[in-house]
Parts: sequence; C-alpha cells; structure tokens
Amino acid sequence: MTSKADVQEFYASQPIAVVGVSRDTKKFGNSAYKSLKAQGYKVIPVNPKTDSIEGDKCYPNLKSLPEKVGGVLVIVPPKQTTQVVREAHEAGINRVWMQQGAESQEAIKYCQDNGISLVYGECVMMYSHNAAWFHRAHGVVWSWMGKTPK
Repeated sequence: MTSKADVQEFYASQPIAVVGVSRDTKKFGNSAYKSLKAQGYKVIPVNPKTDSIEGDKCYPNLKSLPEKVGGVLVIVPPKQTTQVVREAHEAGINRVWMQQGAESQEAIKYCQDNGISLVYGECVMMYSHNAAWFHRAHGVVWSWMGKTPK
C-alpha cells in the first residue's frame, strides 16, 4: 500500500526520469512531463523512439541517462513495466512510481522483492505541488472517498 511518505519521498528524489514520455501532446506521458517540468521538478525524458521531447534531449533507456536519478515515473503499458523496473534496479534507482494504468502484478512484486520504494494506483499529477486545478480537484474527491495515501 502506498503511503503519504512514499509519495513525498518520490517527489523529493530528483531528478526524476519519465519513462514513456510521448511526442504526442495529447498523451498523458507528454502532459505529465510538461507539467512536472513547468512546476520546477527536474525531469529527464526517456523514450527509445525519439531524440527529443519538448526541445529536451531524450534518452533511449535508463542506462543512458547523463546523471543519476532519484526516481522513475513509469508511463508505459503494463506489459513493459516489469522491464522498466528491472532496468531501474540494475541502474541503482530505488524509487518507482507506476502511473495508474502502467501497473502489473509482476512489476509490483519485483519492486517489493527487491526493496524498491513503490507508488502505484495513484496519479502522479494529483500530488505534485502546483498541479492544475482539475488534478487537485481529483485529489480532493479521492481524499473525501478515503482513497488517498495515509
């Protein structure tokens, strides 16, 4: 179960690699990347199919990053998530956020078995410090429903 401390520690673990960031501005990976960057988070895009995202150099995988990152935001299909968390573990990255829809039971178990701090079942945009009003509203509704981390 995700705790409030897990969420806070993830955001504090900058820079954050965003795996699955998309060139398509209508996709969540692109929106999350742009939003986190605009809010002042240091983010590094990872996508093997492009050299740049929003004018920033994009890296094909976690092994190719120019610096050590503190966390990995995973925004890929669930079938790819286990490979991403294995790559993170091999790179010495011990914080992972699986965006809603990216989770797989195999990837969750891998993180748990390997001591990787994990956030899943949560939307990364609901908890960022200056998220758009609709993300904050989503967080308020989830809080009222008792669905947010304690």
